[in-house]
Amino acid sequence: MRVALFEPFSGIAGDMTLGALVAVGLEPEFIIGLPARLGLDGVTASVKPVMRAGIACMKVDFEIPPQPHGRHLKHIRAILEQADAPAVVKERADAVFLALTKAEAEIHNTTIEKVHLHEVGAVDSILDVIGSVWGLHLLGVERVHCGPLVVGEGTVHAAHGEMPVPAPATLKLLEGLSVRSGPAGSGELVTPTGAALVKVLSHGTLPEEYQPIRSGYGAGTKDFPKRANALRITLADVEARVGSDTLTELVADIDDMTAEYVAAAADAMREAGALDVVVIPTIMKRGRPGLRIEALVNPGAAAVVESVLFRETTTIGVRRRAVERVALPRSAVSVDVHGHSISVKVAVLPDGTRRAKPEFVDVQRVSLATGQPLQDIFRLALTSAERA
Repeated sequence: MRVALFEPFSGIAGDMTLGALVAVGLEPEFIIGLPARLGLDGVTASVKPVMRAGIACMKVDFEIPPQPHGRHLKHIRAILEQADAPAVVKERADAVFLALTKAEAEIHNTTIEKVHLHEVGAVDSILDVIGSVWGLHLLGVERVHCGPLVVGEGTVHAAHGEMPVPAPATLKLLEGLSVRSGPAGSGELVTPTGAALVKVLSHGTLPEEYQPIRSGYGAGTKDFPKRANALRITLADVEARVGSDTLTELVADIDDMTAEYVAAAADAMREAGALDVVVIPTIMKRGRPGLRIEALVNPGAAAVVESVLFRETTTIGVRRRAVERVALPRSAVSVDVHGHSISVKVAVLPDGTRRAKPEFVDVQRVSLATGQPLQDIFRLALTSAERA
């Protein structure tokens, strides 16, 4: 599995992330062409090598004409929607913007619809988020892992005045992550954009064992004389193995929706990034029959899936809890049956044996196309997968 290891020993910001991605193989032309692909007229990008305390880094900068003083989430989503990015990129970038907006809404005791994003709503932050998510996708990264974040110290001047480091919204985003203060005199090292990228994309701390493929450094704007102000990213391969990971479970009980609408809500949650959604009959207060919706999601996608649950159902409360999942390593292979392709999911058991299962929708498609029974198509696909 290809992973990206973030090491924010001098913090993290959006431009540092972009620079580090270029340093590990992202084409500079992608960064240069990004403003046009997002419909941001008059914005230009530059990518250049720089030095930070003797370390060669890549630096990304955007030249931006006068813009509105911040934006609402709906305005950022409009920019994202019209981009030609893959659907998975749009989904993950939206999750980052939603996390940023929710943090600001909590700090200012308002709703995400009313939050006016200042620094985060600026064009450079929009480019940083979408460019980082898209860049990871182009590099074939399946997972991001992040080491402890060094947050800096002192104060920072924000739209609402002088604030302690980390700034309030940044600290809100850092909840649950591993952080360290300092060093002295460094000021702000983790920006809200950087914190949100880690919050949404990271699957936890660095793995104990990995095979590094390529490493590189993205430069921050500050240039400390005796310490490299940079983010290191390492592209690495990790062996797929049986292991546990921490996921978020979302639970809501409903007793005033018909079955077809509950089913549609479950589908919408899956499309929003839920790993699994189940609907369980239950008995609610006063003996009323109801339904319990349980969704299993990666922590970074919890906010997005939760918003879909509120939007598509009548629930007024969602319970969250962290759960540990033990998962078998799995992969997918494509086999040919009577000239038609069928995807087969292959799981590896702890003793090393493999267990294969053809995808039903593909089996059904080939059965309808050939006129042969479902079970015959299933067995042929299974036999081909076992020989592969």
